Amino acid sequence: MKTRITELLGIRYPIIQGGMQWVGRAELAAAVSNAGGLGILTALTQQTPEALREEIARTRTMTDRPFGVNLTILPAVKPPPYAEYVQAILDGGIRIVETAGNSPRDFIDQFKAQGVKIVHKCTTVRHALSAERNGVDAVSIDGFECAGHPGEDDVPGLVLLPIAARALRIPIIASGGIADGRGMAAALALGAEGVNMGTRFCVTQEAPIHYNIKQALVAASERDTKLMFRTMKNTARVFRNAISEEVVATENRPGGCQFEDIRPLVAGVRGRAALEAGEVNGGVISAGQCIGLIDDVPTCAELIERLVRECREHLDRARGYFDSP
Repeated sequence: MKTRITELLGIRYPIIQGGMQWVGRAELAAAVSNAGGLGILTALTQQTPEALREEIARTRTMTDRPFGVNLTILPAVKPPPYAEYVQAILDGGIRIVETAGNSPRDFIDQFKAQGVKIVHKCTTVRHALSAERNGVDAVSIDGFECAGHPGEDDVPGLVLLPIAARALRIPIIASGGIADGRGMAAALALGAEGVNMGTRFCVTQEAPIHYNIKQALVAASERDTKLMFRTMKNTARVFRNAISEEVVATENRPGGCQFEDIRPLVAGVRGRAALEAGEVNGGVISAGQCIGLIDDVPTCAELIERLVRECREHLDRARGYFDSP
């Protein structure tokens, strides 16, 4: 395939693995890149910048294809040392960075000076336009269907993608709700030049997640996600389990709640432990509505080849609806 995204990132197929906390590690990133997509390491999954350097080096032992690093920049009372993580990315020779959360404005010049291509993840067109003005090379547009943080506007991809394609000059990547070739074909028809998948790549052989979690996602339907933190204007879409049910019930109790009331339930270390131990109700597990489309646990190579084949088939089928000239 050839789009501006494949040309920009030097990849065979315009398929990008989401930068998922606790999941974006060497094994998964290398498998996606080896299969022709773009694997992504998640910087903050590594507890220190030095650990990120080591993970980058470990990934290089598994693939000679391009891969990137996700750096999510979030407001915090005691934020991570973002500047040190940026330096670790540059020291590791990474040439593709996916940024998310707050604007990457403070680091754009530093990345550009080293020839790094920047993809910024957005949930609104206004933020995508701002990122374009700041000099990023592409944007990933998250629709309301996505796992993680879909923003507060609640606009699904079917509307958000064509609006973004109409407004932006730089290429866009569709994110949220995509798990098969039909969805990829739709995204391309709506104006995207690539797709980003998180939940679907969680349910692959190489994803560093316990088998029980993968099977729970296979068994789930599109109705088995939950929106948490709505009352705090920091919406997160996660898998519907005992933890997310309790969080939402606490948010909706008379008088509402403060974050401290739910902090023990949503602690990151608890979610990581659940993913690794296979405790489906042990912590928060991010998942998008596309879990309703997932019914197997393929290798990354099998999944990507299937996606491309199905995408071609569905685009060809759609062309057949027109009379021949």
